[in-house]
Amino acid sequence: MLLRTIIVGAGQAGFAVATRLRIKGYDGEIALIGDESDPPYQRPPLSKKYLTGEMSRNRLYFRAPDFYADNRIELRTATSVEAIDRHDRSVRVDGMPMPYDTLVLATGARPRRLPASIGGELSNVYYVRTLADIDLLAPEFRPRAKLLIVGGGYIGLETAAVAASLGLSTTVIEASPRILQRVASLETAAFLRRLHSGRGVRLIEGAGLKRLVGEPRAVAAQTNDDQLLETDFVVVGIGVVPETRLAVAAGLSVDNGIKVDAQGRTSDPSIFAAGDCASFPHRGKYLRLESVPHAIDQGNAVADAIMGSSTPYTAKPWFWSDQYDLKLQIAGLNTGYDRVIERAGARAGTASFWYFRGRQLLAVDAANDAQAYVIGKRWIDAGQSPEPNDLADPLKPLKEIAAH
Repeated sequence: MLLRTIIVGAGQAGFAVATRLRIKGYDGEIALIGDESDPPYQRPPLSKKYLTGEMSRNRLYFRAPDFYADNRIELRTATSVEAIDRHDRSVRVDGMPMPYDTLVLATGARPRRLPASIGGELSNVYYVRTLADIDLLAPEFRPRAKLLIVGGGYIGLETAAVAASLGLSTTVIEASPRILQRVASLETAAFLRRLHSGRGVRLIEGAGLKRLVGEPRAVAAQTNDDQLLETDFVVVGIGVVPETRLAVAAGLSVDNGIKVDAQGRTSDPSIFAAGDCASFPHRGKYLRLESVPHAIDQGNAVADAIMGSSTPYTAKPWFWSDQYDLKLQIAGLNTGYDRVIERAGARAGTASFWYFRGRQLLAVDAANDAQAYVIGKRWIDAGQSPEPNDLADPLKPLKEIAAH
């Protein structure tokens, strides 16, 4: 009797698990179940090249549709898993049990939504996560239209960059004292603030949203300090929530994500989790990462564990953000930093921001500075740190700085 692995979630992590299993020689049945109508696709271009029409829908897909049949992967799109029965080792789909030997939860995350009581469900309020979200949003992107973006994180700023480039009148409001408050330094935020202000984006920091005004469409936003901002439509980018509802209902251990061990196993040894939904051990703590590289790497690690590997997954965090002609590349995690060193790049408009805790290098933000990113990532992955004073010396070339 053939073994069967069921993967719930057909995003980057779920796709990685399915394809890695076949590459590693898994001969059992594989079912990849996704609740969207499209086959697995890239998400980063959605709010950029796909929104602007530079990339077609088909080009977003990881593989052509016949790839799945050719590799004996049963792809079920537009299908929701209703529940997990751990006792019978089955999931319920369309009211019917579907048995598994191994189950992988790659359910991702969902956008945080504004409360309906302040207008979060009005017809021109949009949340950016899926192809369907962008298809609904795209017709609003008309030159000179007034766009209000709620949230000054990376999603909000990336959306602002696209909107400003297309000629929309763009305003970003951020409830925290500054943009990128939780994820980047004051120095990185100041760099990006100058970038957006120079493109005509209005950034209002320290101003939370009190309510949206209008019915059925928002026509204005009232901030907590009673500014009234006119708008034609609203994009909300206030973070995401790990999708753990199936896991919670099944009684799995959940703590800011589905809690897994170093091989991706949940509290039930026949169930794994990977990607945005998973909380995994990292340097003595539990961590949840939201990035494409992590989804791929952890998905691969889970597939390896299913195939019998006992090698622990070691995250090497890196991220990127595209805004206008800027590529911001980030290596490492800056949690707990106490010092930031800013270095100007070799060309105008380029820079790097180096995060230290004491003398330990934690992370680097490289703005159109590929050399800084490559060197910084190499140091961080190797657990090495340069002398902070060497980095702070603008006359000392980066490639001549040693790290230990």
